[in-house]
Amino acid sequence: MKKRMVAVALSTVMALGLAACSSETASTEAETTAAATEAAKAEETEAATEAAAEASGDAEYAIILKTQATDFWVKMWNGIEAEADKLGVKVDLYAAQSEQDLEGQLAIVESAIEKGYKGIGVAPLSSVNVLPAIASATEKGITVVNVDAKFDAEQLASLGGTCVAFVSTDNVAVGNKGGSYIAERLQAGDQVAIIQGKSGDQSSEDRTNGATQAFEDAGLEIVGSQSADWDRQTAMDVVSTFIQQYPELKAVYCCNDGMAMGAVQAVINADKLGEIMVVGTDGDAEAVQSIADGQMTATVAQDPAQIGATSLDLLVEAVEAGNKGEVGVFPETTPVESVMIDAENAAEFLQ
Repeated sequence: MKKRMVAVALSTVMALGLAACSSETASTEAETTAAATEAAKAEETEAATEAAAEASGDAEYAIILKTQATDFWVKMWNGIEAEADKLGVKVDLYAAQSEQDLEGQLAIVESAIEKGYKGIGVAPLSSVNVLPAIASATEKGITVVNVDAKFDAEQLASLGGTCVAFVSTDNVAVGNKGGSYIAERLQAGDQVAIIQGKSGDQSSEDRTNGATQAFEDAGLEIVGSQSADWDRQTAMDVVSTFIQQYPELKAVYCCNDGMAMGAVQAVINADKLGEIMVVGTDGDAEAVQSIADGQMTATVAQDPAQIGATSLDLLVEAVEAGNKGEVGVFPETTPVESVMIDAENAAEFLQ
């Protein structure tokens, strides 16, 4: 059976031209800017709702991902598509505009609920941003699977929401694997740093905790552990500052590969390539190429295609079994293994 895939490509909000006269006051300009911001948010939410309404109409399943802006999420999208073909089911796929589009993603989930899917999978942008919609889905008898980034289980229960499965790489283990790779190549007392993702994001916190534990067990000095909001430029700026403040810095662990690429650029700018290791997370194609080119040191590669495929498998299985989950009981993680990629095996992953 042929499935329909619906990408949510939220259009850029129309720019508001503001001609400020010399007589305008600062307060008036601030009010105008605030109004423009609110209008932009409203436009994005409306676009998300309209896009969700354009789904295929006969699909029983929907999966809402974080974005389609990185290699990781493209691979997950493709993995879901391939698995839907294999299972012979129809699924509608959606994605938020960006990692910061919390309200837009919530609007997508709300629209999907109104459409009446039997099962919905969600990879939330934060641990809490879509929970009101998940509670609504539970109330309407829709089966939910939590994908990749974990819901806040306590808040989910307090709202009366449930999910039947949580599919992800063990992110604590991922961070520990990256941190251990670094620790094995350094001496006790050496200086290291951690670049986190968005503050409050469970995946980022888990990876940070795993790497921190590995560094502490090895007796390394963690000179900084700072959020860069999953952003490459921000990560480059943070790492540049770390390099200036700590000339003896030996390594940086980054919670995703986009930030790791920013860290690599900071190392190159400081003329310290080969002196400071940079280890990322996800196994993005650009990062693997950087490793092959002798720039990034390594990345802990997840298998996003398999995460997506497994999520769809469990969603279909739960719907067919009539499983809606139980309020207050969060499912155990269904793990998908990771692999370390460095100079020794990078070529294998470029084929």
